[in-house]
Amino acid sequence: MFGFLKKLFPSKKEKDVQALRPIVELINAEYGKLRNISDDELRAKTAGFRKEIQEHIAAIVGEMQSLRAQAETENDIDTKQKLYDRIDVLKKDRNTALEAILLEILPEAFAVMKETARRLTENKALKVTATDWDRKIAAQKPDVAVIEGNVAIWDNKWLVTDTEMEWNMIHYDVQLIGGQVLHQGKIAEMATGEGKTLVATLPIYLNALTGFGLHLVTVNNYLARRDCEWNAPLFMFHGMSVDCIDLHEPNSEQRRAAYNADITYGTNNEFGFDYLRDNMTTQPEHLVQREHHFAIIDEVDSVLIDEARTPLIISGPVQRGDDVQQYFDLKPRIERITRKQREIVNQFRKK
Repeated sequence: MFGFLKKLFPSKKEKDVQALRPIVELINAEYGKLRNISDDELRAKTAGFRKEIQEHIAAIVGEMQSLRAQAETENDIDTKQKLYDRIDVLKKDRNTALEAILLEILPEAFAVMKETARRLTENKALKVTATDWDRKIAAQKPDVAVIEGNVAIWDNKWLVTDTEMEWNMIHYDVQLIGGQVLHQGKIAEMATGEGKTLVATLPIYLNALTGFGLHLVTVNNYLARRDCEWNAPLFMFHGMSVDCIDLHEPNSEQRRAAYNADITYGTNNEFGFDYLRDNMTTQPEHLVQREHHFAIIDEVDSVLIDEARTPLIISGPVQRGDDVQQYFDLKPRIERITRKQREIVNQFRKK
């Protein structure tokens, strides 16, 4: 009886999952088409996605750049403000256009990541025509890739927190569903061992295609470094730059470069303190973070509830002189407001 009623009146969770299953079928259909293409052709898919995205938003981005150039040379304050207001509107239009194109390419993009995971699981190495990117990675991370003549060999074993790890995971349908949920900005609850880290590779890859940056926020330094080193080769194979801010000193060029990577891992505290420091600086060249675009939060309950109970506080030099004088000028008014507040509280208590 109860089983019949559950089928007749499914829960919201069941409805949400059922709505995502047709997309899973599309992903698996695209995944089947990729099995017989070469490693070079698989990697070329990423360049194709990026080109498609840039063409889709080219008109809006071009208008934004033109308006920004006008604003920088404009002397009239009111006109300058109108130009920047128009840029803000166009930025929202650009993000709407990005959302549309990403949903369009999502099935094929998820399939590319799943096929990459399969090839690394079933093969000792992936061989592609060596590019400047491959040579750079081989020089920086010889455990990930090596160059032999004109061929780049990407190993399926690499170091994760100083321990060699062999890639042996392929996305299941439930993880394809989880990837869609994260891309939609929702919370995906999964038990330990169900592959949350693998799920995250899907929306990370998809949103990093835009070139506007993606943040993966974790709750501690170990997870930030581990997840970065664990998943980075999947993304780097496709020409994406990956870094972790926790590996670099605050306000350093290395940390600024980490923020400019396609994919940036880090802890919530480091992201938060960098944001506060950027809001304290008076020189644009001293900023380390770029414009925020998309973020995925691991252990979201811990980051946004438990950790959020302790506020991030940062101090810096305070100007004297005028600021102090302004305080003394306002002090009588502040005292009057305080007395009025006390009177209201006392009246309320009497009642």
